[in-house]
Amino acid sequence: MDPRVEKLADLLVNYSVAVRAGDRVLIEGTSLAEPLLKAVYVKVLQAGGHPLMNAVPAGTDELLFRHASDEQLRYIHQPRKLIVETYDVRISIGGDENTKSLTSVDPSRMVLREQAQTELMKTFLRRSAAGELRWTFALFPTNAYAQDAEMSLSEYEDFAYGACLPDMNDPVGYWRRFSERQEKIVAWLKGKERVHVTGPETDLRLSIAGRAFINCDGRYNMPDGEIFTGPVEDSIEGHAYFSYPAIEGGREVVGVRLWFERGRVVKASAEKNEEFLLKTLDTDEGSRRIGEFAIGTNEGITRATRQILFDEKINGSFHMALGAGYPETGSKNESAVHWDMVSDLRHGGEIRVDGQLLYKNGQFVIDL
Repeated sequence: MDPRVEKLADLLVNYSVAVRAGDRVLIEGTSLAEPLLKAVYVKVLQAGGHPLMNAVPAGTDELLFRHASDEQLRYIHQPRKLIVETYDVRISIGGDENTKSLTSVDPSRMVLREQAQTELMKTFLRRSAAGELRWTFALFPTNAYAQDAEMSLSEYEDFAYGACLPDMNDPVGYWRRFSERQEKIVAWLKGKERVHVTGPETDLRLSIAGRAFINCDGRYNMPDGEIFTGPVEDSIEGHAYFSYPAIEGGREVVGVRLWFERGRVVKASAEKNEEFLLKTLDTDEGSRRIGEFAIGTNEGITRATRQILFDEKINGSFHMALGAGYPETGSKNESAVHWDMVSDLRHGGEIRVDGQLLYKNGQFVIDL
């Protein structure tokens, strides 16, 4: 086994979610991620947790959307509900065989599935915000991800593990030091009220009054590297262009442009898969509002790879998520959707907060 697999498993179990004796732990992923799933399973046992493995064959989602009736798409299995309501930890591992397998699915069927999971999403976010459910998500490198990133598998493995384990000798120490640096940014933002983002085809104003920024330091995602908040729901005005592909449900939506009035998307366009974008925006009442505003900070990620886990952390970028916000930020937006869209600010971008320059050309300009 690649020694980096065991290092990553140890980081996920003993740092990201910090499994404790007696914790009920769901481990989920596709069978292609078997080496990492098994390594995580062993680490959970060694930490004294009670692991439940849910490894499914790759391509199961495609079969669901191809053969299920509308009633079956709406169905929520009671064990799934029980896990979200009662388990202490969830560790999810991505491991796709074909990231384009859902491309031909009718967008309305995907929306139907998302609508059915609204209550599960609310419960998940509420328990996460209360500290009752600790969770993390990581990817196991596969050929599908490597192809999307236009890399060989070995190159992609180096990229993916490098973003998670910048210091192979002390991964936990690295992320703790990273956390300390980001905490200074979070502290500077505390109590601030207005954000103004400008960049190529982007001019956005939003309120963060009374909202908290979260220091993303490897707890919920691995790799990590962002600070985020939930903007005041009716505050966003202006327009934004998202320069990186926005991936959702296997669909690659390119060249997204959004226009906002009173916090709501009033106009939207895309250069590719616009129909999917427009249908997703109409999922529910909250899907036209923004649940998250964030700045990417991972210096090991400098280019898009068509995987949002990495792309939203690109150093020098900002992103916003349509739909559900995280209650711990103060966000009140509820939706079955949480769709991150990323834009590069390294070439002429600025972020000002209460009139003070925070960020220019992809770099923080305050004293850290």
